[in-house]
Amino acid sequence: MLSEEYIDARIDPEPPHLRRLYRRTNLTRLYPRMCSGHAQGRLLVMLTRMIRPARILELGTFTGYSALCFAEGSDDTGALIDTVELDDEYADELRALFDESPGGDRITLHIADAEAFLASAPGQYDLIFIDANKRRYTAYYEAALRILRPGGYILADNTLWSDKVGRDEARKDPQTAGIEAFNDLVAADTRVEKVILPIRDGLTIIRKRP
Repeated sequence: MLSEEYIDARIDPEPPHLRRLYRRTNLTRLYPRMCSGHAQGRLLVMLTRMIRPARILELGTFTGYSALCFAEGSDDTGALIDTVELDDEYADELRALFDESPGGDRITLHIADAEAFLASAPGQYDLIFIDANKRRYTAYYEAALRILRPGGYILADNTLWSDKVGRDEARKDPQTAGIEAFNDLVAADTRVEKVILPIRDGLTIIRKRP
């Protein structure tokens, strides 16, 4: 497999504000690998430009990298972005980050449980990014489909889960089991079209049939 360094050197450059954020994430946060990073971030930008959503919902903000990618990808359409994070410890830091970042004025941070937000979300979304508690992916998925417009897209992160999926011994881990259940559910779901991209930890692109 080609190295990330090789790929990163041959795609669009990482914007300076995201490069700084990625470095800060690696220096100051536990589990920095949860941050989308250069290659996946460029993919999120390109997918957003292709889909041209008016409303975007993100489940799992972490340090705000992917939310800013969605803002960048919709800079010509002015999409409104709701991002939902359970941990309130970094709420002020995230709001300050969005205030000072390109497109951040279109991002609204919600400190809430993802399932609770999905249950009360106002209106429909055109693009939903699932990157929260892996144990609850199937619940997020079913709730997200209800508020996703026909023809809209769900992007689900970490769906290869460090290549643990498909291994009998790994299914004892509840997070792996959650991802496996999600993958099986989506694979059998005739309401949607779907494809898994083996980028980083796996990204599933799901389109709700009209």
